[in-house]
Amino acid sequence: MHYYRYSNAEVSCWYKYLLFSYNIVFWGVLSDLTKVTGLHGLDPVVLVLLVGIVMFTLGFAGCVGALRENICLLKFFCGAIVFIFLLELAVAVLAFLFQDWVRDRVKEFFENNIKSYRDDIDLQNLIDSLQKINHCCGAQGPDDWDFNIYFNCSSESKSREKCGVPFSCCIPDPAQKVVNTQCGYDVRKKSKSQWDDQIFVKGCILALEAWLPRNIYIVAGVFIAISLLQIFGIFLARTLISDIEAVKAGNAF
Repeated sequence: MHYYRYSNAEVSCWYKYLLFSYNIVFWGVLSDLTKVTGLHGLDPVVLVLLVGIVMFTLGFAGCVGALRENICLLKFFCGAIVFIFLLELAVAVLAFLFQDWVRDRVKEFFENNIKSYRDDIDLQNLIDSLQKINHCCGAQGPDDWDFNIYFNCSSESKSREKCGVPFSCCIPDPAQKVVNTQCGYDVRKKSKSQWDDQIFVKGCILALEAWLPRNIYIVAGVFIAISLLQIFGIFLARTLISDIEAVKAGNAF
């Protein structure tokens, strides 16, 4: 394949290799999304498949399109990034307009993961971190832990954790230097009026809803940063396409 350089039109090496580098970073970000496949609220096989297809297709189109100066691949890459950008905007708008539906889906997702709490150590650590950071317990309250067979209060359960909650639901004792992982045992056998002294009683959905207004600038900043990154990728692709078309137009004469 021959590359032509003209005094009045040439393909910028800066844009070419910037776009290539951009794709390497973008590829890495997409690959990190597969880490959420351990969440049992999602089908891991489907998610890995979808992320893998998107990651490979965009990475191939962007990298090969930039290095080989292929307009078709660059246009596909640019169009895909525009589509993802518009999709994100649509999801954000719909989530704002249909908050009750989103709340129900989050509740369902959280409850599904409560059921699998003891089945996956990564999932367990994630839920524990979420509950400790937000000072919450369960999706809507401590009784949501009845969804888990180990914490269920039913008479059929033989677990020592029966009618309890994970230690991450417990109110920490500043005097204790070692975490008491058994602090939630049997706590739900007591009357609910006694729970306040031992565990967090607020559900994590309510805690997250309260967290969002307090951190709206952080959320907005992250969203703007992601948007600018995508717009930058679109700009690089469009600029490189324009350079290649200019070179081809000059070569035609």
